[in-house]
Amino acid sequence: MLKLKKLAITGGLSSGKTTVCHLFKDLGAFVVSADEIVHNLLVPDSIIGQKVIQLFGPNIVENNSLNRKKIAQQAFLDLKLLKALEALIHPVVYAEIEKEYQHARQTGKYPLFIAEIPLLYELFKQDEFDIVITVTADLSICQERFIKHTHQTIREFEQRMAQQINPENKAKKSDYVIKNNGSLACLKDQVTKLYSLLTTQ
Repeated sequence: MLKLKKLAITGGLSSGKTTVCHLFKDLGAFVVSADEIVHNLLVPDSIIGQKVIQLFGPNIVENNSLNRKKIAQQAFLDLKLLKALEALIHPVVYAEIEKEYQHARQTGKYPLFIAEIPLLYELFKQDEFDIVITVTADLSICQERFIKHTHQTIREFEQRMAQQINPENKAKKSDYVIKNNGSLACLKDQVTKLYSLLTTQ
């Protein structure tokens, strides 16, 4: 069985990583999202969910679900709490990504496997992938998108960005960079060209 190329897509906060992943998926890639895996893990009756409740307290449980906004607000105000949360969740997330990779490889149906991983470089996981793509956008654009989509504040945007490597440094380390300052059509054109390149190498 031929090796399935294993790609990671990363980038700064609200740079457009998820949109890029959707475009790759539309073209035929197998795509998995670290954030989606976390979302599925953070339920009150799961083992991870119970441990997160022990870390953050019962007030994060609302309507039989975990309030991710409250978790994020507490975590980004307390570095120890953030590190404890990451130590709890990240090993499970990467195990699930590897499981999905093996599944995609065994089907033999996909030309590319792509994992969307915001904290790829922060967790030193880049060497586990054949190719890394960084999605970038101007800071002001990312900030505007973040506030619009999450209804959170500039301060919360800055707190999260402070815990990440500068997007420009991520871009320098990557194999490819997709710039997402323009229209969706412009982004789609970049993704289509890169997909064509990656699937013919």
